[in-house]
Amino acid sequence: MTATQTAPPAPAAERTHPRWWAAALSGLVAGAVTVGLAELLAAVLTVTGLAGGQPSPVISVGDAFVDRTPGPLKDFAVRTFGENDKLVLLGSIGLVLVVLALAAGIAAGRRLVVGLGLVLLLGLVAVGAIMTRPSASPLDVVPTVIGTAAGLWTLRWLIERATPTTSDDGSAAGWSRRTFLGSAGAAGAAAVVAGGAGHVLESSLGSVEDSRAKVRLPKAAEPVTVPKDVQLPIKGITPWQTDPATFYRVDTALRLPQITTEEWSLKVHGKVGKELTIDYRTLVAKPLVERLITLTCVSNEVGGKLLGNAVWLGYPVKDLLADLEVDPGADMVLSTSQDGMTISTPLENLTKNRDALLAVAMNGEPLPVQHGFPVRMVVPGLYGYVSATKWVTDLKVTRFADDEAYWTPRGYSAKAPIKFSSRIDVPKGFAQLKAGKNAIAGVAWAQAVGVAKVQVRVDRGSWQDARLAGAPSKNTWVQWVYEWDAEPGSHTLECRLVDADGNEQVESKHGIRPDGSTGLDSKNVTVS
Repeated sequence: MTATQTAPPAPAAERTHPRWWAAALSGLVAGAVTVGLAELLAAVLTVTGLAGGQPSPVISVGDAFVDRTPGPLKDFAVRTFGENDKLVLLGSIGLVLVVLALAAGIAAGRRLVVGLGLVLLLGLVAVGAIMTRPSASPLDVVPTVIGTAAGLWTLRWLIERATPTTSDDGSAAGWSRRTFLGSAGAAGAAAVVAGGAGHVLESSLGSVEDSRAKVRLPKAAEPVTVPKDVQLPIKGITPWQTDPATFYRVDTALRLPQITTEEWSLKVHGKVGKELTIDYRTLVAKPLVERLITLTCVSNEVGGKLLGNAVWLGYPVKDLLADLEVDPGADMVLSTSQDGMTISTPLENLTKNRDALLAVAMNGEPLPVQHGFPVRMVVPGLYGYVSATKWVTDLKVTRFADDEAYWTPRGYSAKAPIKFSSRIDVPKGFAQLKAGKNAIAGVAWAQAVGVAKVQVRVDRGSWQDARLAGAPSKNTWVQWVYEWDAEPGSHTLECRLVDADGNEQVESKHGIRPDGSTGLDSKNVTVS
């Protein structure tokens, strides 16, 4: 009798790790699904009016980053990138997300739970950022929660499809490059479609631009007249009136607030005997006035271009507050924009003249959305961060001792009257000039006081008076020109302003913190 021998069962196929590039691609696609779906759902909440604050995870994370960025780094961003600082920030966030998504995929390829944990952590960070935004509601986190869940599922699904099995003879099974790439491509395409649909959903409705197009501005009860001699006929000099398309914009809004005239209202409360809520229709029915006012950003370095001049149409804040029985102990108005930005303005700057406005128009047109449509504040004589609240929806009459605005704890003064200054526009720095008559020209500003004269000196010689163009208001900048008889050689040109009170421009150089820069603008040129 012979024993029958049975062969031992073949060992089960072993799971192996996916190739690194497949794991990385899995993470990248999963990240795209997370963001794309979350942005689509956030857009749905926004356009349906269900969002309490800012449901977009990308914008919320960006806003949270802006709020927590040290002041000197913000100053560097504005100085280096100017009005493109927001694009740079959003681009940087996108780059970081790509790197983290790749890292999550590679980690998941070695150990799935680690990669999934990284995706979950990023989702929790976004949820935290969303809930810290002004007026946030629990519903705002739903897009991010759903997007994160979809990203987790996608990452696990793709990692499984990218992971081969190894049989007892060492051959690979269960892995198809074509199948995996097809799955990744389909998921990636779905992510792109979702993200694109979210963008289209928000932009195609055009409710804010439609609302702006329907505005019919009333005639000003107090129109302004611009003298004919405000613009000097000099090539290269800054135009006296700034086109809204080129007017500087410095704010923290990564996504422009969208408010229609029908939705807008302003609440005035705090230390007043009577509170007031006013809508857009009521505001524009009041006797509106025109004012010529130059606005200046505190981030404007000596010789910088973060300022602009325009004709503003609006209702005087002084008149709005006149019947509200303002408490005599109040000394500040804390204004709040629709996106939660707060700005503190000395009360006396709003009540002692009728030039501080709730503005509805700029250079004869309704405010552009990027400049505060439908209503913003314009206050002459103060830097924008303590006066020029865009998309304003709330005015609280209070005291500096009781309330603090956004920029104050970030290293800026609570009160910031504009420091008068001047700038050389012509010639440009390092220009090559011909000997003989050459125009040195530019603009000068001393808002709320007025420009008495501008002077120029060459190679630190004696100061020479320049010729001023017309100026219809002490609240606007003024153009100036000095005819220089240039001699061959290298030269340094400087300018300074003397205001209507006889004060000379500060020559010592100082940065923008805490309340504006000082120093003289200068240009080095070569004459042949």
